[in-house]
Amino acid sequence: MQVRSASDRLTLDRDQVERFRRDCVALTGAAPSPDNVLALAVSGGPDSLALLLLGHAAFPGSVIAATVDHGLRPEAAEEAALVRRLCNQLDVPHETLAGTVPAAGNLQQGARALRYALLADWAMGRAAWVATAHQQDDVAETFLMRARRGAGAGGLAAMAAARPLGPIQLIRPLLGWTRAELEVLVEGAGIAPVRDPSNQDPRFDRARIRALLAEAGDLPADRLAAAARNLRDAEDALAWIAEREWQGRAVVAGGTVALDPAGLPRELRRRLAERAVATVREAHGLSPDWRETGLEPLLAALDSGGTGTLAEVIGRTKAAIWRFELAPPRRSH
Repeated sequence: MQVRSASDRLTLDRDQVERFRRDCVALTGAAPSPDNVLALAVSGGPDSLALLLLGHAAFPGSVIAATVDHGLRPEAAEEAALVRRLCNQLDVPHETLAGTVPAAGNLQQGARALRYALLADWAMGRAAWVATAHQQDDVAETFLMRARRGAGAGGLAAMAAARPLGPIQLIRPLLGWTRAELEVLVEGAGIAPVRDPSNQDPRFDRARIRALLAEAGDLPADRLAAAARNLRDAEDALAWIAEREWQGRAVVAGGTVALDPAGLPRELRRRLAERAVATVREAHGLSPDWRETGLEPLLAALDSGGTGTLAEVIGRTKAAIWRFELAPPRRSH
């Protein structure tokens, strides 16, 4: 990976730099500065290199960068070194963050969890925000991946443009940009990006969906991304309503939750039951971020006036009120 010269960073299209500046400030509320630094996640791929070039041009002296080495490919260390050399040419402070993906479970999900954990730890105390290079085509691909699994509104909604990442804020300022225009930007700077072979590996869902979108002219990425953004608006509205209903219908006391579901649509009953399970778990020192399946059977049991257990929480219907508490330990035989 090489850049033609240190001065080439000044030749980026002014309109693109200003567009990026506006997109960032819309998410951060204030322009990054030396006192409020923007941290960039830069893998060396074309999208993240575009993020680096745009961030450096829009907020000179106010960005830092990190590359995550997941330990999955022997080439990763050299790719991180290439990013570091480019950052040195641009006078952008850079660090390589190394970790190991757990052997069990979904490989790409594990890598994603590790990446965010490392970025959060690194950025804490250094930056006000962490930016990733997710763009419009990523939104379209994720939409199709989740649609084929039968996801609901929350799963189909576009990824949030900003969300908490530990004590700092994660932002995605490139969601309105296409992969093609970011590729052209990097090519115009004279940089040869890293190519991750997993992006073409048919073993991975995203690679197969990406190939499908490239071949299917009747599945335009911009329309799919627009549908996902519309569902993000719907998801945000449902979350707002669910929060209001929780405040008016849930009573939390002593590690238990009593919930009045009367008259609520099924989706809101589902969301409130999920929150009740998380609330009971957290009250008893268990992680509220549980990943077990079984919410639908629990909801069906409660709707029918019965009892169900999920993630070590038992839910019962008594006098039309749903009551949640920690389930008693299972007896050993």
